Amino acid sequence: MSQPAPSSGLPVDAVAIGQAHQLYCQLTGQTLRLAFDRERMWYELLHLGYSLPDLRAVILYLQREIRAQRRNVGALKLSNLLQPDRFEEDLQISRVRLRVASPTPSPSPPALPAREQQQGRQRALECLRQIKATLR
Repeated sequence: MSQPAPSSGLPVDAVAIGQAHQLYCQLTGQTLRLAFDRERMWYELLHLGYSLPDLRAVILYLQREIRAQRRNVGALKLSNLLQPDRFEEDLQISRVRLRVASPTPSPSPPALPAREQQQGRQRALECLRQIKATLR
């Protein structure tokens, strides 16, 4: 799988890692401490060029999928989310635009002759008059 190009020169430092972790906690409603092993996973992901908007897109996508019961809540587990191959796949899927095939128009029923259409209108008007009369 091809990885994204490194980010636009932004260094992957403790601030960037802290911001990513804070965003993750904010979007998922979790409070997880940022221990060394997690810092390392964040570093690896950010070093590959992924950004905070990418992280937001993946988390929101996974949350939609979980609500629709198409994904397991474990997909948002930090150790799963920060796997580079999985993150890349989820990011790409979150960007997929599914096209709805344009429906082929169903053939309309053949039009009734003008005389039958007029008779139908007259019957409908008579029914409406009767309904109106009973409501008075």
